[in-house]
Amino acid sequence: MPAATPCPQESRQAKRQRARRILAALLATYQDAKTELRHENPFQLLVATVLSAQSTDKGVNRVTPELFARWPTPGALAKARPEAVEGVIKTLGLFRTKARNLVALAQALVETYGGEVPPDPRELQKLPGVGWKTATVVAGAAFGVPGIAVDTHVSRVARRLCLSEAKSPPKIGRDLEALFPKSRWIFVHHAMVLHGRYVCTARKPKCARCPLAPHCPSYHSLVNTLAETGSTRASPSAGPTSSTSDSSQNT
Repeated sequence: MPAATPCPQESRQAKRQRARRILAALLATYQDAKTELRHENPFQLLVATVLSAQSTDKGVNRVTPELFARWPTPGALAKARPEAVEGVIKTLGLFRTKARNLVALAQALVETYGGEVPPDPRELQKLPGVGWKTATVVAGAAFGVPGIAVDTHVSRVARRLCLSEAKSPPKIGRDLEALFPKSRWIFVHHAMVLHGRYVCTARKPKCARCPLAPHCPSYHSLVNTLAETGSTRASPSAGPTSSTSDSSQNT
């Protein structure tokens, strides 16, 4: 199996047409796509998304019930000791850094934004521990601000579908936004996250049951390679390998 699948030469128009077919398949498969981080308001979503860096959503969902019960508002969390927060989130990666950032983030919300989460992604990025991805996720899921946030799942799916060959998440996001209608940007993010998490996984992607396989150059390349070599030791269900490895599930 090749280490990486080179993307075929494709005109801008052809790629846009393929993106439309991909969107149709995503809509048919993930009609109700949304974040799997459990939350009840923008503040909880912001906190959960900060915690999700280098951690799984399942891991975050295990710690947030106690976290939100003890510190339910920015005002309450702003008064917390970072060491106390560490004790609640210690099962997550980088928990000490995250604890400090959450307390500082809550203090900034109280001092600068009246205890409310700002809907503007640019304002969100001014908060401790909040980068481009987190700001885009929160602005979209909590306030409906259009944007395609890129995590490890979206990055992998975009590469394998040859929708972007960029390496930086913001550039991948811009490439995707140029291909899909603005009204669907938030959906595309959530659908690609789910697709990468459950079907187009980093190892052993489930290509045989992938609804995007008919539109996926990586899949077609693999099928052609197996046909040319007459291989009986591998099958399309094994899937293509990614051009870069995923070191974390920071969703």
